[in-house]
Amino acid sequence: MTDTFDFVLPAALEAREPPEARGRGRDGVRLLVGRRATGEVSHHGFGDLPALLDPGDLLVVNTSATLPAAVRLDRISVHFSTPLPGGDGDRLWLVELRRRTGKTSLPYGGGCTGEWIPMPGGTTLTLVRRRTARLWEARLSTDVVPYLRRHGTPIRYGYVRRDWPTATYQTAFAYDRTTGSAEMPSAARPFTPELVTRLVSQGVLMAPITLHTGVASPEAHEPPYAERYEVPAPTAALVNHVRNQSGRVIAIGTTVVRALETAVDGEGRVTPSSGWTEHVITPEKGVRAVDGLLTGLHEPRSSHLMMLTAIAGRNLLTTTYEAALKENYLWHEFGDTNLLLP
Repeated sequence: MTDTFDFVLPAALEAREPPEARGRGRDGVRLLVGRRATGEVSHHGFGDLPALLDPGDLLVVNTSATLPAAVRLDRISVHFSTPLPGGDGDRLWLVELRRRTGKTSLPYGGGCTGEWIPMPGGTTLTLVRRRTARLWEARLSTDVVPYLRRHGTPIRYGYVRRDWPTATYQTAFAYDRTTGSAEMPSAARPFTPELVTRLVSQGVLMAPITLHTGVASPEAHEPPYAERYEVPAPTAALVNHVRNQSGRVIAIGTTVVRALETAVDGEGRVTPSSGWTEHVITPEKGVRAVDGLLTGLHEPRSSHLMMLTAIAGRNLLTTTYEAALKENYLWHEFGDTNLLLP
């Protein structure tokens, strides 16, 4: 890997199915650990996580549930991304149109302002205006979330060869089903109730935030846009307490980093907050609320890699991804995991 943000991901390293389909449990994935203090990486199974953490470490998890956010038509699919701030959030959403090609889909550049798209169930989607090169502001003629629960299927991209039930895309921490995420907050997928019990039994703390993710579309390599989040008061207090005691706050997923860093005040303390965040974490901005990160392996040129560089440093991140490529770790939501520690 010659550049942290640009490397070649071999197709053989794309996880095409969940580990359960490969005869393993959810936690039967690999865990690549990078330590900033030494610059070293080590190889583990995800079940080794309790041995890699210390009593008093705080894991912050995302409770957002995953919506069946794709609706397939004859020639295109509509991916519902996120409700719009300040709009009619039940019906006015950002959507991505994708051209169906066999069992998968590709970005579709068609559509025009005011166009009506007939949808299953006798509803209509109206394209209001184009918001980015691939995302439309669009209004469904009925409330979106109940509609998706009746007619939608989980978003998947070409590297996943078949549909999987929505339950396959829920994490052990998902409970907020009032809105939900367009795509799974996948860093938490390998956690099982048994593993959570082991962690808590040895004194590892856990606290929730909620951030509802929009569509990722790996082809686009775009920075994230506004997403809804909440950092509850007990979580903010626990993060501040752990940091005051020189403990480690470890985010389970990039969504958690985004929420916590949005909630940091001018003095570096996390405050209870909710609403919409457009915060983008870069190496120049750095992080103030998070000490470590458990995440998946991210695509070349992804904006997530800027966040990882802010946490791990460029040298460690380069070493980590070189090791992942050399040792044939698997990418994407059903793939292996990466723990970055201070």
